[in-house]
Amino acid sequence: MIASSLSPEPALWQQQAHQYLLRGDYSQAANLYEQAIEDEADTKSCYWYLGLMLLLQGQEAEAQTTWLLGMAEGEPEQVEQWTAELIEVLQAEAVRRGNQVDYLLAWTIRQHIREINPTDINNLFHLIGLSILLDIYTGDELYSFGVIELLQSELPIEVEFELLMQVLKSVLDCDPFHPSALELAEACLPHVREPQAFVKLMIVACIKISSSSATLAASFGEIGRRLDFENLDILQRLTLLHHLAACYQNARQYEKGIELAKLCYSLSEELPEKVYANYKILRGLMGAVGYWEEVCSVMKRHQSQLQSLLDQQATSLIQTRVQSLWTTTFFFPYFQDRAKNNRQLQNQVAKLCQTNIEIYARKEVERFRQGNLARRNLGATAKPLKIGYLSHCLGRHSVGWLVRWLFQYHDRDRFQLYTYFMAYTKKPIYDWLEEFYVEQSDQAHQGSFFPGEMAEQIYQDEIDILIDLDSITLDFSVEVMALKPAPIQVTWLGWDASGLPAIDYFIADPYVLPESAEDYYSEKIWRLPQTYIAVDGFEVEVPTLRRDHLNIPSDAVIYLSSQVGYKRHPDTARLQIKILAEVPNSYFLIKGGADKKAIERFFTQLAEEEGVEGDRLRFLSQDPSEAFHRANLGIADVVLDTYPYNGATTTLETLWMGIPLVTRVGEQFAARNSYTMMMNVGVTEGIAWTDEEYVEWGVRLGKDSALRQQIAWRLRQSRQTSPLWNAKQFTREMENAYEQMWQKYCDNT
Repeated sequence: MIASSLSPEPALWQQQAHQYLLRGDYSQAANLYEQAIEDEADTKSCYWYLGLMLLLQGQEAEAQTTWLLGMAEGEPEQVEQWTAELIEVLQAEAVRRGNQVDYLLAWTIRQHIREINPTDINNLFHLIGLSILLDIYTGDELYSFGVIELLQSELPIEVEFELLMQVLKSVLDCDPFHPSALELAEACLPHVREPQAFVKLMIVACIKISSSSATLAASFGEIGRRLDFENLDILQRLTLLHHLAACYQNARQYEKGIELAKLCYSLSEELPEKVYANYKILRGLMGAVGYWEEVCSVMKRHQSQLQSLLDQQATSLIQTRVQSLWTTTFFFPYFQDRAKNNRQLQNQVAKLCQTNIEIYARKEVERFRQGNLARRNLGATAKPLKIGYLSHCLGRHSVGWLVRWLFQYHDRDRFQLYTYFMAYTKKPIYDWLEEFYVEQSDQAHQGSFFPGEMAEQIYQDEIDILIDLDSITLDFSVEVMALKPAPIQVTWLGWDASGLPAIDYFIADPYVLPESAEDYYSEKIWRLPQTYIAVDGFEVEVPTLRRDHLNIPSDAVIYLSSQVGYKRHPDTARLQIKILAEVPNSYFLIKGGADKKAIERFFTQLAEEEGVEGDRLRFLSQDPSEAFHRANLGIADVVLDTYPYNGATTTLETLWMGIPLVTRVGEQFAARNSYTMMMNVGVTEGIAWTDEEYVEWGVRLGKDSALRQQIAWRLRQSRQTSPLWNAKQFTREMENAYEQMWQKYCDNT
């Protein structure tokens, strides 16, 4: 008998029972509560705690029976009070278990609270959070638990706002693509007490999912916009509008995207904000195609305001304004082939941004610098070099398709591969190419939207050489590089060099940059001996595009141009129509991302002006996959490249498929991609140095079927001999470059 332990001071046995609970001796604690019930202790809490002890021992049915016994014969008012007491007991234990990271038991206890009181919204929030921590969350719980229904109801629920925000963030981090995530965000609106915090979450959601689902990303942004938008901080309003504009543009709803970008400009008060708004307007206008007169007007204003900002040399810009400045020169090479002027302006912007970063992140920058110097003092070692690859494109993206061969052929005895997926979010559809990079890496970090966190990870990994694959296509990546977390930093493959003082080298080859480029690049140009990129080939499906489906005669000559809207410069587009005009029985297939109606109007008007019948134009929709796109290239007799921004991956695909190409060579990197690739496959027919030559080659290749066949044969033969199709050799050349870079660094003491 344990009766002696219950008297004369009940507090002693209660303390003892609590100690048993803390030690996990639930049966001993249960004995004490059972004895108290037998002795008719004047407290209902004995039933609540006894049931809890049984629950902790896995006896859920017995626990529920005990609680029901405690409620028996009570008046409604008493039962209501006792229920509240029971929930309080369970709630306290659930919190304790959660604090001890015993999430499964906390989840079990909260499930019982849910059965007792299914409208306890805050308990349901905890359940959702625990489901995510336990990795059992599916998204359907928001429906089955009744969370969204409760938030939308008129019941007098008391929502813990911080808990609500925490759960909403967890849901958006876990699976923002499930329909319930968007419904949860919308259902939260009436319960938001701190609009700034809520809108910040919607902005982050916009950023995270825009590359996978621009339409869904815009929906989250619009929810944020509905929340007392006019009373938000002006910087937050602009940030939300900027991301919303980008989402609509990515979703090819260009009119809406342009409208919001112009609203950004009208609301902008500071010069940095105006400059960034100009960039977003240009992004929409150039992506849509057909707004060239307005593009020229906005570009003129943009360049003038950007120069004014540079003249001010502002060194107190906040982080968000610095981040917005990185990409403001992005469209210069699409607009005009002025290599020296464009690069010098880009270098100035990059330098201004880095100067500001070194001020607001001075502690991190100095710590990284000292750590890198310490590693240099260690000198060259025999250990494998750690190579870090930073990108947000390592998946089914042009960069992802091209870099994979380097990963496949890397010598793992000499190099360790670390992959940093910047601004990563889990995609709604499985991406096998992304998984390939994870599997091929010694370490892969599917990472952060916060540049400082990613830079710290790179620094802690002690990366020797960090390769930036994105250049200024993602502001987060550029900021990571600006912090200089690795002793040697290199830009390769992306848009062009970034102009950052923190970048040591830009990888090129003998053709893709002229010799004079050394004069205006801030980075040292490291020229590989033959080509700056090589692949072993591409996956190709069975063609789905047929002449008869397009109502094109079998003996007709087909020209093709497949590029995004940004590259549709009207001067080059007019040259393409001039070629069509001079080649009888020829047709022009036009494919690529843009506003469908706008691009049809754009080319149809050019055709009319050049006296070409509109029915010789065909506007194609996108193919279901890259492999089908490559297969369908085979319908073309000649591919017409864009200028001043050439194709890159599209050119490689064209040459791999054995199709003659006409390209216009310029001064800048973007205007010489196709040139270097054609030189490396040994085909010079189709390389034009002037507009007149571009038209001449287009006409000649259209009229001379024998020449086309000869070029196609040489292109296919090049698969056996060209450095462009020898990724293994290219990898050795890249590795030699890495080792030479490291040796130079270690020798520089």
